[in-house]
Amino acid sequence: MAEHEDNSAVDDRVVSFDSERLILVDAADREIGHASKADAHRGKGILHRAFSLFVFNSAGELLLQQRAPGKPLWPGYWANSCCSHPRGGEDMDTATQRRLHEELGFTCPLEFVYKFQYHAQYNDAGAEHELCWVYVGISDAPVRVNDTEIAAWRYVKSGVLDREISETPERFTPWLKMEWQRLRGEFADRLPGAGDSPRRQREA
Repeated sequence: MAEHEDNSAVDDRVVSFDSERLILVDAADREIGHASKADAHRGKGILHRAFSLFVFNSAGELLLQQRAPGKPLWPGYWANSCCSHPRGGEDMDTATQRRLHEELGFTCPLEFVYKFQYHAQYNDAGAEHELCWVYVGISDAPVRVNDTEIAAWRYVKSGVLDREISETPERFTPWLKMEWQRLRGEFADRLPGAGDSPRRQREA
């Protein structure tokens, strides 16, 4: 489907701040402290808790976003529906719904699928060093993007995304490529169309 760059329903609030207090964790995802978002991503990064959301419509198409040009890391790259961090004192249910609404103007039920640790360096600008929780959801709600976060958005069929990543991997963020590979392989039965609609559940 076509990319959406000039949506009449656009939010321009600033919702990301360098001073946000992120949750530092160890390799077992145990909380060990806090750091500002700026410090957590500086240099090679400090391991912190994060989440990554894959929201599909009822036709089974995945909502993708293109990161705004003002983003310090991977600006202009295509990413999955929404990704961010819980703030200090915030649980995942609260954080994921907050961020969905801040970036895309809607909320929806989400199902936790898996979590993993990764490190990705973006030149000298900084890095993502995250213990990332991956969720899947379904929604047909209208999209109302925040243009301080998102330059464009589109829905894409799974097979089309497979082909685009294969042919032009440089257009996509590293975490999207890693997560999508596992979702399409190891966790294919958790994607829409492979069974019951995702149900919101809290990680034990």
